[in-house]
Amino acid sequence: MKTRFLLTALSLGLSLSAQAADFTLSSRDISDGKPMSSREVFQGFGCEGGNTSPELSWKNAPAGTKSFAITVYDPDAPTGSGWWHWTVVNLPTSTHELPSGAGNPSASQLPAGAVQGRTDYGQPGFGGACPPAGDKAHRYQFTVWALKVDKLPINEQASGAMVGYMLNANALSKATLTATYGR
Repeated sequence: MKTRFLLTALSLGLSLSAQAADFTLSSRDISDGKPMSSREVFQGFGCEGGNTSPELSWKNAPAGTKSFAITVYDPDAPTGSGWWHWTVVNLPTSTHELPSGAGNPSASQLPAGAVQGRTDYGQPGFGGACPPAGDKAHRYQFTVWALKVDKLPINEQASGAMVGYMLNANALSKATLTATYGR
């Protein structure tokens, strides 16, 4: 009886220690399933907002992670292929947070070596929400990617589709926070 109890306790301890905490993404500026503020709305295309990327932080990356990437994607855009609002790659593993406004290409708030690809607005950096007026609220998927490579061969002209392809080919894990916005 004593041996069975010891084996059960040992087995439980091993299974608990073998479980890694979930890779998660959070933000002080946006919330999962909740509408974004005008701060995260694009300035242009008929929208009037601050065009400011939200603060993002993540934890519990899987073992073997060599770099991170961030994407913001609207699957509800009426394009047939969604809309890329932000791609940033080659974030070092020492990075676990990006401050609000890090998506501004002239603000220099990203770590050295990080690269922002071209959004579907046509330029690198963060491009805020701007769904068509009268559409149902769109979903904006903010995703942090844990990658098995130090760097991706991406430059500022890389499309969201190219970045997405490279991320899916090199992902160990990803965590997503989905905010909404409609007008």
